Amino acid sequence: MGIWKRGTDPAEMGARFAGSLPGLFGIRILEIGEDFIRAEMPVDERHAQPFGILHGGASVVLAETIGSMASNLTLPPDRQAVGLEVNANHIASVPKGETVTATCRPLHLGRTTQVWQTEIHRADGRLACVSRLTTAVVEKRG
Repeated sequence: MGIWKRGTDPAEMGARFAGSLPGLFGIRILEIGEDFIRAEMPVDERHAQPFGILHGGASVVLAETIGSMASNLTLPPDRQAVGLEVNANHIASVPKGETVTATCRPLHLGRTTQVWQTEIHRADGRLACVSRLTTAVVEKRG
């Protein structure tokens, strides 16, 4: 089970995407390891900027999606994670028609904050983007 305190079925997690931004972007959970989540996202007209390459905002959507999921999976049922800050460094372009793979791991798992790093790689394995997400751990409401 590793760092996870909640269920980690990729299919179940992916089903939650239906009708929301991650679902509209075609984000798919591939694997949940002992301390990481791996996902993929196609790069098509939904994700491209006018020059035909992956839009940086789409990379941030992918990174924040799996980072937020990961953060919440480490918490007991009475707590939840909410995003405080996200940033991204875009290293290499990704042309339309490819699929990117993202791997998210914790840098800090604190009582009140967490920091998650996501690396997004192109189909050829080259690093395309590095993103960091900081979440606040708060009491679950409702």
